[in-house]
Order: sequence, then C-alpha cells, then structure tokens
Amino acid sequence: MSAQQESTAVAIARAHVQAWSNHDFDTARSALAPDIRVTAVTTQPAPPPTDLTGADDYMTGLTQFAQGIVPGSLHILAATGDDHNALLMLTVQAHFGTAEVTLPGARLYLLDDNNKIKTEHVVFYAVQE
Repeated sequence: MSAQQESTAVAIARAHVQAWSNHDFDTARSALAPDIRVTAVTTQPAPPPTDLTGADDYMTGLTQFAQGIVPGSLHILAATGDDHNALLMLTVQAHFGTAEVTLPGARLYLLDDNNKIKTEHVVFYAVQE
C-alpha cells in the first residue's frame, strides 16, 4: 500500500494531535486503543525518556505535558501514511514555568484493526524563544 498525505491513519493522527494541543483531552483519549504504548525521547537533559502502556497512564502523561501547550499553536509541517501507519512532523508552542519554547518533533503512529492508536513513538526537542 502506498503512502498518502491524507490516509486513514494520517487523518486519525491529525485529529489526535489537534485535540490534545487544544486541551480537548476527551477527544484525544477517544482515539486510543486500551493497550496503547507510547515512547518519547529527546536529546536534551529533561524530560527523561517515556515508555508507557495503557490508555490511563498515557492520558496522565499526555495531560501533564499538554497543559503547557499553547492552544492553537499546532503547525503540521508534513504528514504521510497508509491505512495503519502515520508519520507527522510538527511544532507546537509551549509555556513551561517561565520558559517559552517551540517543540519541533516527529510522531509515528500505528493503528489497530479498529482504527485506534495502538503505538505512538515521539522524538522531539525544545527551542527556547
């Protein structure tokens, strides 16, 4: 199957990041498989790598992280995928304490047979404004 900019997986991934980046956590959660696994890494000293399994743990971590995201700041730079895989490259603006940062990153998704996000891998870094 060929990659497409607006495949099923890309549409679901886009809707998911739009939801959490606008603090709509109920919609973000509705895209998740119950046994979702998420990993997140950065080359910077903080935060530590993330490796969580399960929708409850995922949403706890996502909510803590996304509280600092400026609603409406999501910018999707590129997106490609097929029926089950999506790769988004994006930026969001964030306020963490007194720091204002841009967070460029890539998010790789795998959907299950019910079109729910089963796997998400995140790579990012922070650029201080």
